[in-house]
Amino acid sequence: MNDVLAIILGGGQGARLFPLTQQRSKPAVPIGGKYRLIDVPISNCLHADLRRIFVLTQFNSASLNHHVAQSYHMDPFSRGFVDIIAAEQTPDNSSWFQGTADAVRQAARHFLRYEADYYLILAGDHLYRMDYGLLLDSHVDQEADITVAALPVTPEDATGMGLFLFDRDGQIVGFEEKPSSERLGAIGASVPAGGTFYSQNYDPVKPFIASMGIYVFSREVLLELLENTEATDFGREVIPAALNSHRVRAHLHDDYWADVGTIESFYDANIMLTEPHAPFKFYDPRRPIFTHERFLPPSHMRSGTVRESIVADGCFLEECFIEQSVIGIRTHVGKGVRITRSVLLGADAYSSTEMPLGIGRDVVLDRVIMDKNATIGDGARLVNEAGVQHADGDGYFIRGGIIIVPKGGRVAAGTII
Repeated sequence: MNDVLAIILGGGQGARLFPLTQQRSKPAVPIGGKYRLIDVPISNCLHADLRRIFVLTQFNSASLNHHVAQSYHMDPFSRGFVDIIAAEQTPDNSSWFQGTADAVRQAARHFLRYEADYYLILAGDHLYRMDYGLLLDSHVDQEADITVAALPVTPEDATGMGLFLFDRDGQIVGFEEKPSSERLGAIGASVPAGGTFYSQNYDPVKPFIASMGIYVFSREVLLELLENTEATDFGREVIPAALNSHRVRAHLHDDYWADVGTIESFYDANIMLTEPHAPFKFYDPRRPIFTHERFLPPSHMRSGTVRESIVADGCFLEECFIEQSVIGIRTHVGKGVRITRSVLLGADAYSSTEMPLGIGRDVVLDRVIMDKNATIGDGARLVNEAGVQHADGDGYFIRGGIIIVPKGGRVAAGTII
């Protein structure tokens, strides 16, 4: 693992995750009550004994920079680090990152001085567990120039992802980015005839194999591709262009994976965590997800009912009803509150007279995302009974039918949405 550098991409503007990305980058978005998305790839790296990690950032990076600096301190007697590389204008280049490949190209001058035979390129906004050691072993064993982590997917999911076509030996020979339903039928017809690779991995429920946006490049291959092309994106340009000139192989990951890039996918991923047999849990006795240690007290629950929910550290719950919801750190929930199918991201500090935070009395929330440091006044009812799909209101937004109270937002007492 000393031969590998991990490079985590901080993502672009994150418009599809607005308003959660209004004041932060996608990898800095809180998830699961106490974590942030960036904790997932960093933790996967640490469990694989990958200790040299760069995080490339550009948009709204202050929150992400602070979290990484506070959370990940390596042994001073090792060579390990988690360093931020922010987009910067230089005498040679005055433009910001134009895409995933362009970000790595512009940041290369910072990591080329480190010895490494392989570069592991990761996204900062995915939710999954993966043994990167197996991925790297696969790259070496197959004598690949590029290895792409791939996932079997259903036809319903396939139209929103990049799909691979293989030859009989498992070499990737084609790539289809978000194919239409009509094109999906043509691709599907060729799947069972795909040779030994498909016969070993074919699943009629998940007949298509899609890119996870996770790549291993041999050092010289990556530098050559970035130097000899102006391509700005790995998935749409660099990988497809390399199929005819390099050995591009796939490493299958048949486990839970989610691209948390939209409000709907973010909401679904959080609610999934509350299920009794959730396909992903933040705690695993062998491979837990790490995060910033805040030294908060245990949550205090005065009375009420909590069903199939996650309650993070430092919360204070009065007489309330909570079901199938995620309650983030330092959340205060008042008396008579009813919360169902909602995601509360918590607060950065405890409520005070000068800065009251949390949920007042007799509030009703259903399918709500409440961002950090927000306040909902007494008697408010946020349930979207009209089924509005998209709206911008006074102190709230609606995206995909989900009501979102933005970071630091204020919903007045008695408000009905």
